[in-house]
Amino acid sequence: MALPTIDRQAARFSAVREAHQIEVAEDYVELIDDLIANTGEARAVDLAARLGVSQATVNKTIKRLAAEGLVASLPYRSIFLTAEGEAMAKASRARHRTVRDFLLAIGVSRETAEIDAEGVEHHVSAETLDAMRRFVEAQGLPADARRR
Repeated sequence: MALPTIDRQAARFSAVREAHQIEVAEDYVELIDDLIANTGEARAVDLAARLGVSQATVNKTIKRLAAEGLVASLPYRSIFLTAEGEAMAKASRARHRTVRDFLLAIGVSRETAEIDAEGVEHHVSAETLDAMRRFVEAQGLPADARRR
């Protein structure tokens, strides 16, 4: 197979690197949203434990997310989502459900579908996501049955 042009290949790798940055942001805002909904607060120590990373990593990432306008945080205080962060969490969660529901519809076990959806949701194109959504809807399953 012939190599793509330098510009095309560089653009592909650049897109993947950007997707990884967005993936981290989406994982953080989803988890912050979940922690707030379930415990009333999101703390760096809880994020570190649930993400399996150090508190230093969490602190660095929270600073980046704050600079991007996704979270608000003060030292030694809880972390909160901005309106933009809440919107990102909601959109990421919806993509996750769509990918998970597609995997379930094609016969993947629930546990595997949840695990695989966590990775795929961040990298799937809008075109592919729409096709997955149409496929799931064509199966005729009620939305509440797909979301269990």
